[in-house]
Order: sequence, then C-alpha cells, then structure tokens
Amino acid sequence: MAGVQERTVSVWDDKIKAHVRVAGSGPALVFLHGGWGPQWTPFHDVLAKDFTVYAPSHPGTGASEPESHRALDDMWDLALFYDEMFDKLGLDKPALVGHSFGGMVAGDIAANFPRRIGKLVLIDSLGLWLDESPIRNYMVTPITELIPMIFANPNDPAIGTFVPNPADAEAVVRIHWALGCTGKFCWPLPDKGLRKRIHRVSAPTLVLWGKQDHLVPAAYAHEFVRLIKGAKIELIDKASHMLPIEQPAAAAKAVADFLGR
Repeated sequence: MAGVQERTVSVWDDKIKAHVRVAGSGPALVFLHGGWGPQWTPFHDVLAKDFTVYAPSHPGTGASEPESHRALDDMWDLALFYDEMFDKLGLDKPALVGHSFGGMVAGDIAANFPRRIGKLVLIDSLGLWLDESPIRNYMVTPITELIPMIFANPNDPAIGTFVPNPADAEAVVRIHWALGCTGKFCWPLPDKGLRKRIHRVSAPTLVLWGKQDHLVPAAYAHEFVRLIKGAKIELIDKASHMLPIEQPAAAAKAVADFLGR
C-alpha cells in the first residue's frame, strides 16, 4: 500500500463522509469493490502504475462511517451518491471498474449517467438474473461451501487475504457488516432493474470473468455482452469469482490493455 493516500469527501447533502483510497498517476480509474468490503490488493498496485486509481468504500463499509448506508434506500440512491462523489473528486469521464457487487453498481451508474463514464469494465458482476443459472446468496452461505464457489483453487494462499482469521473478532464483524451494508441494495434478487435500462450504456465496455466462477457463472458474462452494444468479453482461466485476488496480474493487464495504457 506504499503511496496510497486516504481521502474523505462530504457527499449526499453532507450526510455521508465518503472514504476513498487514491494512488498512482495517469488517467483516472475508479474501482468499486465487492460485497465483502474494500481491500487494497496487488491488483490495485499493478493498475496504479498506469492510472490514478480511486478506490472508494461503499457507504457503511471499510473506514467509512458504519451507519452511513442508512442515508441511502436503493440502487438509484447509490448511483446518485457516486455521481455526486465523482463531482467532489473532480473526475470527468473516468474509467469505471467494478467487481461483483461493485460491478452491479458500476453498471447502474453507466446506464443512468451514460455521459459520466469514459470506459466501463465489469468483473464477475452481479446485476442480472437468469432463471436457468441462479446465483447463490453468498451472504448466508457457510464459508466452507463458499470458498470452492469463488476460488478456482480452494488451497490458493490468496484466500488468506480474503477470509478473516476466526480468532480476529474485529475482522469477522467487519466483513459481515460490509455484507449487510451492500446486501441491502442487491438482495433478495441481484436484479434491481438494470436489465431494463442497460441499453443506455454507451461507454466502451469490457466484461472480464473468471472462467471457473461458480457463484456468478460465465453465462452472465455472455448475457452482459449480449445486452451492452459493442461490449467485449475476456475469460481468464484458473480464476473464479475472486478473479482480481486470484489472478491480479492477468486481471490488471486485461483492464489496462482495454483502457489503453
């Protein structure tokens, strides 16, 4: 995390103090994290070599005020929240990269504010629903069952950066709180209307997926590509839902190549 700065901006009529990590130099890239809470990982470090990476914490998660998510009611509020945050950060048409729940949010921002985003990258994203390929509710799935669904290699040492030590009560509470704060926006079904407005996405889009994703299968990647005009797809082998953690170099290269270094 060398060189990472911590910034706080006041958003939503000063009701939310938004926490943002910033590092690197070059064109602006906003990364929206998944439901398990914010982490700064080697994936971010690689991207920060070519871009100025902005990594906000979703309201209520990470270092943000733990009750701040209560000021927002639904996905529309969350999209508006990020629209305001981008203004406060002085971001003009940044690249927007979202993983998992963060991909769902990124897709809604790009659909609701199509002129706001330069390019869009969706990584193993929530946001759609296929009856023939239902998504497991990861918030209530026991960790022993979840790991083989979201990691291609259940013995991957990177799992230690994701799963808190059971003896670390503070870390356990933090990850479950993050799941609750983000879950209020996307369950019981992770389709809050994106399908009916996704045609509004005009930013060049890359759909990036772990080939062995057993939580949000690759069928969803192909569905995003079908629904977003001109979208490109890239599947990365030996990776599941936690692609940015499992294959940080390959994932960051795919993002950087698409965005243009």
